Amino acid sequence: MMRTLKLLVLTVVTLFCVTDAPRAEISIDRLIEQARITEGDVAVRDLPRWNGAHKILIRDIGMNLDALISSLGDVDVVIARSVPEAMQHVRDVDAIIGFCEAEVIAAASQLVWVQIYWAGAESCLLVERIGSGDVLMTNMQKMSSPVIAEHAIAMMLSLARHLPQFVHAMDGRVWSERDALVDGMTPIAGKKLLVAGLGGIGTEVARLGAALGMHVSGTRNSSREGPEFVRYVGLSHELLDLAAQSDVIVNALPLTAGTKDLFNEEFFNAVKPGAIFVNVGRGQTVVTDDLLAALESGQISGAGLDVTQPEPLPVESPLWQRDDVIITPHSAGRGGELERHGVLLHENLRRYIAGDRLLNVVDPQKGY
Repeated sequence: MMRTLKLLVLTVVTLFCVTDAPRAEISIDRLIEQARITEGDVAVRDLPRWNGAHKILIRDIGMNLDALISSLGDVDVVIARSVPEAMQHVRDVDAIIGFCEAEVIAAASQLVWVQIYWAGAESCLLVERIGSGDVLMTNMQKMSSPVIAEHAIAMMLSLARHLPQFVHAMDGRVWSERDALVDGMTPIAGKKLLVAGLGGIGTEVARLGAALGMHVSGTRNSSREGPEFVRYVGLSHELLDLAAQSDVIVNALPLTAGTKDLFNEEFFNAVKPGAIFVNVGRGQTVVTDDLLAALESGQISGAGLDVTQPEPLPVESPLWQRDDVIITPHSAGRGGELERHGVLLHENLRRYIAGDRLLNVVDPQKGY
């Protein structure tokens, strides 16, 4: 059902909370510092079509919206659960939260800004008005960086200590197989960690790896600048050389034209024999058959995959049967993300209404 509400900016964080839940404790200042969020180059007030905030379309993904009903602000908010519902009311909106479908964007002639609930921008950038930069888009990149980094490190440690094999051995309740299982177990401290993509997620992975005593290197597309705990920052063309020296490789890259199928046969042939490979970036950056071949040959000793190509991973995929592979269903970002998302959305709505620069602006040229 469609409902036109009045927006009270101070209560918009309730989009991600139940009515009786405690107010989010994390502040926007702390979130900006923790996730290294940056603001866009252009203030909303300087965009051609912006003349104040008048009507905002919000996608309802099961959030509690009751607290907005009695709001007394002067901005209309339309709640829609689906594209057909959105199409009935999108014509005169100036901002959209949670939709980037082509038909919705095309129908919103006065549209200035789109905020998506997720980090990956690749599908939205295929929409002409967004990909051309005609409509400003912000996303949730870096919001889940801390927990995704923890997930990557958990996978790395599990593979290094052969935990999947031990879990499987528990089914047989056979203690005597211990000696076979411990063969090849390795400590992490002192090992070389390569993080492909020193963005929000990659930087957190690097920080945690350094805290474990690893020697950390990383790659970036634009510069050699990096935090102090990264010993060497290489450019993207140095990926193969760095992979040949690294014991663990974590892929934290976004999906762009330059990263699609980047981790292919050439890459896996170049890695240090026996390296661990973890993917918390995008599934389409990895050629699945080439990764499987590297696992079968022992070139890769173990793989942690939170994302796959395709998704969901087909039931007949040989990856499911391997005890040197950990697969999670694109879930690395779960755990506390709604609180962070709510804080960012709250702040971006405040900034939009004030005409200020927004946070997490997507660059169509870079693809993220």
